Amino acid sequence: MITLAQARTIVDRALAHARIHGFPPMTIAVLDAAGQLVAFAREDSSSLLRERIARGKAHGALNMGVGSRSLAARAAAHPAFVNSLVSLADGNLVPVAGGVLIRDENDDVIGAAGVSGHQPDDDEACAIHAITACDLRPDPGT
Repeated sequence: MITLAQARTIVDRALAHARIHGFPPMTIAVLDAAGQLVAFAREDSSSLLRERIARGKAHGALNMGVGSRSLAARAAAHPAFVNSLVSLADGNLVPVAGGVLIRDENDDVIGAAGVSGHQPDDDEACAIHAITACDLRPDPGT
């Protein structure tokens, strides 16, 4: 499982990446492999739904075993199927880039990070940068 220290570092590095690039206020959620919240941050003035979006991106990645970029591609190709998944997950599946699986040195999934606040590609870049900074492997999907 992801440690609290790793999860906090991911949150801090994701926010630092966003600040360097001048992104709007961001929200980051880091979940363990069981889907439990380990670390979270919501920057001042981040809009109200960002918390649910960030968690939904991370939960979706864990629920389906793929980064949310893959879920976005699936949603484009099979919208009825992905709409059904969102319903089955009680909204805890947001099929857009920004939900990144966190893998350890053995390639095991130890958690997921979800980032929301800017364009999906930029949200995903924050997560990838932060996970890599912890010497873990980000898996955003294809």
